[in-house]
Amino acid sequence: MNEPILERDPTDPKKKEINPLLKLALELGPLLVFFFANTRGEALIARFPALGEFGGPIFLATGLFMVATGIALAASWLLTRTLPLMPLVSGVVVFVFGALTLWLQDDVFIKMKPTIVNTLFGAVLLGGLVFGKSLLGYVFDSAFRLDAEGWKKLTFRWGLFFLFLAVVNEIVWRTFSTDAWVAFKVWGIMPITLVFTFSQMPLIMRHSLDERMQK
Repeated sequence: MNEPILERDPTDPKKKEINPLLKLALELGPLLVFFFANTRGEALIARFPALGEFGGPIFLATGLFMVATGIALAASWLLTRTLPLMPLVSGVVVFVFGALTLWLQDDVFIKMKPTIVNTLFGAVLLGGLVFGKSLLGYVFDSAFRLDAEGWKKLTFRWGLFFLFLAVVNEIVWRTFSTDAWVAFKVWGIMPITLVFTFSQMPLIMRHSLDERMQK
């Protein structure tokens, strides 16, 4: 029987787990590459003139972002022989909008990528609830074990949060400079996400299966 290409259901005992820190590194690594390449783009091009074929720093950053995203997905595949669902969706959008950015030399496409991805994730999570599916388990299954009601509530909140991030991205890239947008994408979105995540801990504790087992 052929093994599935996409990651298994969170409840599947055959699902292979990745160390949480390594998983975080694979997800954040491409973003840090994007920030570094945009910030140091002129210096990199001066040192390696061939990189100038990409265009300015934002276009070099986009190209390296695509490469780093591909490497992260390949590493996930090598470690688990499956592809993580949400990073895969994000990666597809990166490749499509990154290619358009480089081909047309227009950074609007890569700036719209977070809007598209977050809107898609928000719509999928909220749409899944309509059909009785709490899809957030695919993201946090290695961190939390919640009852059905807990996953439903947490999925709803994260669905709304993703839509909020989409709106914020639109406001920032349309209002501020490219460098300010890149900085906010790396150093603004992550703190906001961490604050939101920690704000959900009371709900997680109330619906944690591990807590109930300990009692």
